[in-house]
Amino acid sequence: MAVEFLLRRQDHPHDHPDSRFMFTKPLVSTPAALDAFGLDAILRCLLVLQQLAVKHQGLDYGQAFDDTTTSDGPPLWFIEDGEVVTALLPSDY
Repeated sequence: MAVEFLLRRQDHPHDHPDSRFMFTKPLVSTPAALDAFGLDAILRCLLVLQQLAVKHQGLDYGQAFDDTTTSDGPPLWFIEDGEVVTALLPSDY
């Protein structure tokens, strides 16, 4: 069964100065995120973030997706730190 994700609301509104990240830096992923979701799902989520960043002229540095196929799985986080975009689980932080 394919993983389906729902993007959580970000902490800052889209017009806030902190919503300036485009999620176009090189992607790295923790082993736990790769094991939990796979590269295909991570790349699909990153594409959603990139499209939303263009639409809103930037996003908050931290974004989270919930797996809608399970109620007890961890969310998939993305953090852009200025050098890379990291896909990770909360337990990796």
